[in-house]
Amino acid sequence: MSETHGREPLTYRDAGVDIDAGNELVSRIGALVRSTPRTGVLSDLGGFGGLFGLPGGLQDPVLVSGTDGVGTKLKIAFAMGVHNTVGVDLVAMCVNDIITTGARPLFFLDYFAAGALSVAQAESVISGIARGCRQAGCALLGGETAELPGFYDEGEYDLAGFSVGVVERVRIITGAHIAPGDRVLGLAASGLHSNGFSLARKALLEVQGHDLASSPEPLSGTLGEILLEPTRIYAEALAALGSKVHIKGLAHITGGGLVENPPRILRPGLSMELHTDSWEVPPIFQLIAAAGVEVDEMRRTFNMGVGMVVVVAPEDLDSALAYLEELGETAWEMGEVVKTAGTAPAVRFV
Repeated sequence: MSETHGREPLTYRDAGVDIDAGNELVSRIGALVRSTPRTGVLSDLGGFGGLFGLPGGLQDPVLVSGTDGVGTKLKIAFAMGVHNTVGVDLVAMCVNDIITTGARPLFFLDYFAAGALSVAQAESVISGIARGCRQAGCALLGGETAELPGFYDEGEYDLAGFSVGVVERVRIITGAHIAPGDRVLGLAASGLHSNGFSLARKALLEVQGHDLASSPEPLSGTLGEILLEPTRIYAEALAALGSKVHIKGLAHITGGGLVENPPRILRPGLSMELHTDSWEVPPIFQLIAAAGVEVDEMRRTFNMGVGMVVVVAPEDLDSALAYLEELGETAWEMGEVVKTAGTAPAVRFV
């Protein structure tokens, strides 16, 4: 080690990294992690790796994994100074992807990075992650907190997440059995979820000049509150529905909107006809469109109020809708699967 020759010792804190703050955060979030119990957790917070044992009773288990972030929705959280909701979004974006295979979420890990660690801010973010895990029925198994001086603007951070679930091989939902005449159900979104925020911010804040504290027509609340509404998590409802009816296909309406996501579960030669009069597009999307965003661009960017698409056989339609209503979901028949040919679009809006 070199001598300091009378200078004050140089520390990691001088370089912008506060180890003590990181330790304090770990001590604070222990209760949050323990609020997401699930059978299979074999380790506590603080180790080098999270341990999880597969549930018993499975004949041929297949693990399903997914990873995602929150994107520029974080810019709204920074501007509002509200940090306890984006963690729900982080879990939702990962979990809603893996459940489209029929998997049940097992555990979740997060990555939180900031230029300078604010313990209170990070704790608020992680409280939302824990809430999302409880909604999804999975354990918050661990995570990573990184302090990266000079990498992020003051007060800003980034989030990423990783989820793992399990499904019996014979129960994997692939879309392979979707056939012409099958019915398409829509499950309501809670808002924009976590997609399209770069366009939404451009349209609402720059082009139209709205303030996040304002309540422009036709909104029923402030713009900031509506934009920050957490992404709905469908894990429990779809697991319950799958025990009642045969779900042939599930499409999470995430980046790519209603145009690019439904085709991911369709075989060649099939398309979906979606009836645009079967659901009411929420006011926030009407407001974005009023900035000059054309309908085709809206549909390929946003969920338009549809968070998940479910495909069932015609004979299962009524029971599926009734059961989803019992579960507290807003759901409706929004179209059907049809034969297609050539270069016809995989999704048609009629």
